[in-house]
Amino acid sequence: MREGRLRPADLAREHGLSTQAVRKYEQAGILPRAARGPQGYRRYSSAHAQALRTFVALRPGYGRRAAEILRAVNSGSEDTAVRLIDQGHAELARDRETLDEVALALSELRPMPDEQPTPPTIGKLAHRLDLHPATLRKWENAGILRPQRDSATGYRHYGPEAVRDAHLAHQLRRGGYLLDQIAAVVARVRDAGGVAPLEEALRTWRSALQQRSRAMLDGSGELARYLELGASVER
Repeated sequence: MREGRLRPADLAREHGLSTQAVRKYEQAGILPRAARGPQGYRRYSSAHAQALRTFVALRPGYGRRAAEILRAVNSGSEDTAVRLIDQGHAELARDRETLDEVALALSELRPMPDEQPTPPTIGKLAHRLDLHPATLRKWENAGILRPQRDSATGYRHYGPEAVRDAHLAHQLRRGGYLLDQIAAVVARVRDAGGVAPLEEALRTWRSALQQRSRAMLDGSGELARYLELGASVER
């Protein structure tokens, strides 16, 4: 890397950062090590500016991986950096699949009538879903179902919300989701107050994934420009 001509303040100004933050990023390996002038002051180059530009662009899409990606590049391990990029895209793809499966499962739930007949017992609900009662007990232990208990007999009874949660869990389970993942989805439904309010949350979720996808593209573009500079680190 040729001797730099930029000061820490020059790098910081572009992103609204402090010079202390720039020095911190250098110490963390996010920026290549800076050359020192005759009086010991740091002297940065266009490669350092691009490294910081790349880090800032990568963070919205790759989160904590952004720092790992830059450290890998700066240590000469481009293969590791590319693998981290691939992992981020694979994670985004899984999130999209999860969102699509949850949206599909919710769309297939039948609306609950205003007046419900006598809440089914565990045996009746299991029969309705073509499951073994032990499966419903397992879902209860996982926090997915919250049946009511008869005060006299202690038998389980499943009200409208519990029946809805059981149908949702059944559909997600058939989609291959783990119990802890299903419990998280059911918790979202409960917090939203039902399926209909959750539709807005799903739209927000989808928008966030879209923004993350775009951020990944932007970050990858800056990374490509940084790699073209042939950045290196003093070892």
